[in-house]
Amino acid sequence: MDPLRTVKLTHTVIWAFFVACILAIPLFTVLSRFRMAGFFAAIVGVEVAVLLLNRFTCPLTNVAARYTSDRRANFDIYLPEWLARNNKTVFGTLYIVAMLLLLVCWVASA
Repeated sequence: MDPLRTVKLTHTVIWAFFVACILAIPLFTVLSRFRMAGFFAAIVGVEVAVLLLNRFTCPLTNVAARYTSDRRANFDIYLPEWLARNNKTVFGTLYIVAMLLLLVCWVASA
């Protein structure tokens, strides 16, 4: 497998993992499994910190850039271009909403 495909596949798998973590937060929240929701929130929080330290860019984007001159929004990941372009907005919003739900439900349960 060529290096770009390897990076794109790795990036896509890692992206799917973090999307699953974001979706798990409200799921565990509505089930009153606050510890699990917090666990997934922390995992995503680490990813947010990595993005912040890397100027809001995934480090794998820089790796993929070594292997192509293509700079479309999805040059480094197997996602539709519109989703790759709006990824941070879509999933950042979902993460914030999930965190607010977690906070409200946790406080209400106390």
